[in-house]
Amino acid sequence: MSDGVLTEKTEEELWKTYRKTKDPSIRNRLIKQYLPLVKYVAGKLAVGMPQNVEFDDLVSYGVIGLFDAIDKYDPGKHVKFKTYAVTRVRGAIFDQLRQLDWVPRSIRQKTRELEDTVRRLEAQLGRAATDQEIARELGVTEKEFEKLILKISGTTVLSLNDVWYSGDENDRMSIGDSIESPQSRNPDAIVEKQEVKRVIVEAINELPDKEKKVLVLYYYEDLTLKEIGAVLGVTESRISQLHTKAIMRLRGRLTSVKRGIM
Repeated sequence: MSDGVLTEKTEEELWKTYRKTKDPSIRNRLIKQYLPLVKYVAGKLAVGMPQNVEFDDLVSYGVIGLFDAIDKYDPGKHVKFKTYAVTRVRGAIFDQLRQLDWVPRSIRQKTRELEDTVRRLEAQLGRAATDQEIARELGVTEKEFEKLILKISGTTVLSLNDVWYSGDENDRMSIGDSIESPQSRNPDAIVEKQEVKRVIVEAINELPDKEKKVLVLYYYEDLTLKEIGAVLGVTESRISQLHTKAIMRLRGRLTSVKRGIM
């Protein structure tokens, strides 16, 4: 086999062989093949990160996700490895950033307060709350609310990998993970995972239209926040606000459902 770019057929054969043998030489070849993908994801996430977060560090964090993706990928599930790996790489980067704990305590506290407020308010309303309603609940003006969202979105790592934790840290479910089939043979665990997947899809569909578009364009069309702003005709900071609000709504909704399941 050539050491150049893998053809689709060649790669399919490699995956089948690797699944059977766990051959380190095949693993190394796959790592080399997909290292540019890690750099691409890191480059996207580097935009808008604080200056003290180095691109090379993001790449090294992402490589951890690539290793994880290679070890857990099952070609029999009919999901392209690139699609699967992007979620794992992005998630690994966010996990490492959270462990660094570089977000000020005051911002973390404001984020939790806002999430709790949105969750409580939307549970009462039975629908997505407007900015005006959230601001009123917080006791601030709409302008102050927008400033708060912008401040949070500029300093807090929020992603779709955050939105669901089932059981403990080693058994988490996120929107990205929902593309996988359940790994456990426990029928109860499989049913729970299917329920989580259903709730995630339902929660996304209930988001305000603009927030839903931002998530789709960012996570599934792979556009940067700046590119999404150009598509929707608004500023990058506005897109950042919409993204933050969408994730907060999802986390609030899924936390409420989680309490009902567990």
